[in-house]
Amino acid sequence: MGQIRLSLVLAACFAASFVMAQNVSELSGPQPDPMQSGPAAPIPRFVTDDVRQMRAYPEQPPIIPHSIEGYQLSVNTNRCMSCHTREMTQGSGAPMISITHYMTREGQMLADVSPRRYFCTQCHVPQADAAALIENTFTDMSEMGATGAGRE
Repeated sequence: MGQIRLSLVLAACFAASFVMAQNVSELSGPQPDPMQSGPAAPIPRFVTDDVRQMRAYPEQPPIIPHSIEGYQLSVNTNRCMSCHTREMTQGSGAPMISITHYMTREGQMLADVSPRRYFCTQCHVPQADAAALIENTFTDMSEMGATGAGRE
């Protein structure tokens, strides 16, 4: 009796997931027949004006406001570090990478960038002139009327 009940529950879950999958819209819009080929969407052009944008949500990694085309990013070299490390920011005028990039998982400070934070593009992406896939309703605290501590 237990196996029959389990089989019925599994069948109901499968049917429900199938129905829900049919009603979920794709982020990129309605999908054409997968067997038909069509033109590829144009690649968005990167914004290279060096103007830093507001973040779209709390804790978002900053977006790269310049072109990184041709940057070498490998185990042996990281062109980003030529401007963004502590030692290079005064000469380059670039913002310094966060101090969290100099920490181990346990919070131990390191003299150099942590290996787990070395590959910048695993979190940071260049700005692109592309439409948002979904509406962003994020509102920054400063826009909600919040003020800093001690201000009256």
